[in-house]
Amino acid sequence: MQPGNRTLLIVDDDVDFLLQTRIKLEQMGYKTVTAESQREAELILEKTKPDLAILDLMMENEDSGFILSYKIKKKYPDVPVIIFTAVAMETGITFDIQDENNRKWIKAELFLDKGIRTDVLKAEIERLLSEKTDRSQ
Repeated sequence: MQPGNRTLLIVDDDVDFLLQTRIKLEQMGYKTVTAESQREAELILEKTKPDLAILDLMMENEDSGFILSYKIKKKYPDVPVIIFTAVAMETGITFDIQDENNRKWIKAELFLDKGIRTDVLKAEIERLLSEKTDRSQ
């Protein structure tokens, strides 16, 4: 399936980051749907099933990204989720979803620091979408 046939949900309360990410993904050929809050994203998810979701960790609350990821996985278990954060830069706290205990409560396939290079993001999105396609066949 080509990028143009894939819709990515991007959720971030930093409107500049949201706009930059949306532009980058659309230049890669993806359709995008954006939300500036967990609540706005939840309303979108009532009507739209994205092929992949990219979420900020801290929005209305410090754990908004975790909560939204959980809700996405509950409604659409096959939708890959990437959580973007600047937490490591700001606090030194890191999350490792390779750890079995963390994977039990962090409902995301990937945890990335904000500021990731566009080519790396593109490769990760393609990998996750490819894995999703392979699982559904």
